[in-house]
Amino acid sequence: MFARIAGVGSYLPGSPISNTDLIQRGVDTDNDWIVSRTGIKSRHLADAGCTSSELAYEASCRALESAGVKASEIDLIIVATSTPDFIFPSTACLLQSKLGNQGAMAFDVQAVCAGFIYALNLADKLIRSGSHKKALVVGADVFSKILDWDDRATCVLFGDGAGAVVVEASETPGILSAAAHADGSYNGILSVPGSVCGGKVTGDPFLRMDGQAVFKLAVRVLSEVAKECCEIAGVAPAEIDWLVPHQANIRIIESTAKKMGLGMDKVVVTVDRHGNTSAASIPLAFDLAVRDGRIARGQKVLLEGVGGGFTWGAVLLEF
Repeated sequence: MFARIAGVGSYLPGSPISNTDLIQRGVDTDNDWIVSRTGIKSRHLADAGCTSSELAYEASCRALESAGVKASEIDLIIVATSTPDFIFPSTACLLQSKLGNQGAMAFDVQAVCAGFIYALNLADKLIRSGSHKKALVVGADVFSKILDWDDRATCVLFGDGAGAVVVEASETPGILSAAAHADGSYNGILSVPGSVCGGKVTGDPFLRMDGQAVFKLAVRVLSEVAKECCEIAGVAPAEIDWLVPHQANIRIIESTAKKMGLGMDKVVVTVDRHGNTSAASIPLAFDLAVRDGRIARGQKVLLEGVGGGFTWGAVLLEF
């Protein structure tokens, strides 16, 4: 038994917010500085009160329609998010309710920007075990909720959105290999070091990042895990039709592609339009490339992500 992606979908809230728009809103930054260092030109920001489950619902409906699958047929729901609606119940259970599904196994995965890779890896294993047949795997985040808009080094980098895929059991290979890792000793270079206790926020409730440290680690582990997935599947990097990386920074994306020996003509890039949407960035980019015709059935696609924790992973699939 194998697992294959049967449908894709994504959702972005509101209209694009350009770098100039942020400056006009009072963010102390510069458009040339943002573009030259990150490649980001715009992002989407959810309205106040908009939740991850709402974004996840919109993306899920599109993925279910793409797969030709009814919500009632889904027996596994995994949502990757760092911005859940509540402490509990899980965003996956809230999404399940919105979809009108009953009885499916539903839970959240918290691996920050690598969350979708972790979730897809889990869905693959559960389907291959025979315990589940049709899974809905979602990455959804509203990072605008945890940004310090006075910290120009971080607030310009992120956006909100959701992406989803339907994964189903198949007699022919779809997901060829997967690998995921973590190293908690790097927990301090990218974190939201706050919590809730006694009804009050303790610590710092905003995202904090050591950009240089993150860059160095990300380039190294992404190239390593990409090669690991290729070796597991017996696929040479040159055989990959498309690389769909986590959309954090264009320089990280370019450096990773170079280490793999791939030209940028084989890389799906959306960071310029979406910014870093955390767990949503990979499925958002994947959906865009499928819908505009770049990614076609039968092609080999490598998905990879890295996030706070520090977490990282990759999935190699034949679409």
